[in-house]
Amino acid sequence: MTAYAERAGALSGDAGHWHAINWARCYREVGRLQARIVKATKEGRWNRVKALQWLLTHSFSGKALAVKRVTENRGRKTPGVDKVTWSSPDAKYHAIEMLHRRGYRPRPLRRILIPKSNGRTRALGIPCMSDRAMQALYLLAMEPVSETSADPHSYRFRPERCTADAIEQCFIALATKRAAQWILEGDIQACFDKLSHDWIIAHVPTDREMLQKWLQAGYLKDRQWFPTQMGVPQGGIISPAIANWVLDGLQRHLAVAFGPPKWIDGRQVSSKINFVRYADDFVVTGPSKEVLERGSQTYY
Repeated sequence: MTAYAERAGALSGDAGHWHAINWARCYREVGRLQARIVKATKEGRWNRVKALQWLLTHSFSGKALAVKRVTENRGRKTPGVDKVTWSSPDAKYHAIEMLHRRGYRPRPLRRILIPKSNGRTRALGIPCMSDRAMQALYLLAMEPVSETSADPHSYRFRPERCTADAIEQCFIALATKRAAQWILEGDIQACFDKLSHDWIIAHVPTDREMLQKWLQAGYLKDRQWFPTQMGVPQGGIISPAIANWVLDGLQRHLAVAFGPPKWIDGRQVSSKINFVRYADDFVVTGPSKEVLERGSQTYY
């Protein structure tokens, strides 16, 4: 038995080895490593975090779950520039064995344009299946760090959160008679397209060499290669998590700028400043127009 097959509980020559993988065990092993990453992150032991991330990204369980994700999501039938998809059990199992950091080089993105409701188009960068799987693998190691330090009221592109959670938080902030009467609504224009590569590589908590390769892979359009000098591709599995990491901190900044709730005559008086973010769209509540305008000018 090979090392992969032994851990999966299937013979290396078994045609049904993909279906014989012990998925419960894979989830347990990855979950345990992620829990240890969270603990090390809270303790500020960054060398420990990197070591645990290395273990996860080199584990069979992590690789198997990464392949499982990209072959079962909605984009599983959409190929990249190599026109390859993994649809058979043999192809999926072989993909697990091919996920290696050493010698890895991502292919350019496949550029497609999606029409928007305003008549414009949105550019999507579609990675190849192998690159999607590698991103999914490294996302497993990155999420425990990013989720530990994420803004509490950030809801888009996060596990176990959805649109209804953002709506509920808006209701909590605005439903009472003493709630804020003013709202600042914001939308970061072309957020994914304008993110700085240098900042991402310096601050995002994942393998910097791998991250740099994904960011600089470029894209193909009309059979011509174009470089990517900024931004993250809308279509990459790890891109939403990177964008969230860049935007995290807005809520903490507001807490520092406006301070904690005050106490008057033994009663807690709220500043009525609340923050809710859904990807690059956000709302900030406030007691008056002047407070919101002054706060936004201070930040920007």
